[in-house]
Amino acid sequence: MTPESFSFLAGLVKARSGIVLTADRGYMLETRLGPMLRREGIAGLDALALRLRSPREEALVAEMVEALTTNESSFFRDGKPFEHLRRLLPRLAAARPAGQPLRIWSAACSSGQEAYSAAMVVAELGAALGGRRVEILGTDISREMLERAREGIFTQFEVQRGLPVQMLVKHVRQEGTRWRVAPELRAMTRWQFFNLLDDARALGRFDVIFCRNVLIYFDAPTKSRVLAMLAAMVAADGAVHLGGAETVLGLTDRLVPAAGERGVYEPAQPAARAG
Repeated sequence: MTPESFSFLAGLVKARSGIVLTADRGYMLETRLGPMLRREGIAGLDALALRLRSPREEALVAEMVEALTTNESSFFRDGKPFEHLRRLLPRLAAARPAGQPLRIWSAACSSGQEAYSAAMVVAELGAALGGRRVEILGTDISREMLERAREGIFTQFEVQRGLPVQMLVKHVRQEGTRWRVAPELRAMTRWQFFNLLDDARALGRFDVIFCRNVLIYFDAPTKSRVLAMLAAMVAADGAVHLGGAETVLGLTDRLVPAAGERGVYEPAQPAARAG
């Protein structure tokens, strides 16, 4: 693959998803795009770059971007964010007007384990939420992953990875060799295609946002753009969860670290931002 072809393909990926591919990631293109190239009868990445210059190949561009998206997820990943969620939700429920649901957004949700983990936390809290309804939205740019999330079906390996046994018994049903999330948890969740680079206002406001291990794939300007969007979407007393290796420092003044919490950020008060 020529440097020109790599630059063109990497530019397409960044423009569509925000993901930055550096020159040392050429192997990633070859590995992940191999099946698509073989199916389409495309000789290699140089030929792919040439073909994708045509405006008629929009569907192939979208497939390429999806193939290069990292779909890594597990139930109760890293643990701490869900412990914080368990403490936070009752306080938010008590502060909301009667009849107003609590809303949780799992951004870049992959196959849905994060959103379903949040749903299990809600189910476990039970009466502590005072009967308040909770809506969980999972979004991703991979339609294949969204379909998997919508079905709520996972392998033995996936349910054993991070899901406590007591949670498995209470909230997941075995179907042959696979496992399906209980209907009441699936009813709490909704799944939607959404690109973090797009206008998010139509999604509405959220009390809690999970956007974990996504910013690591973006350059600094894109990180700042996404963080500003998250700050605009979360309630004033809500929280944004980022990955353990991610930070807002030097990227935005609209979110500040939550006291005593790792990876949790709160909207900055206007006076604090002005100062």
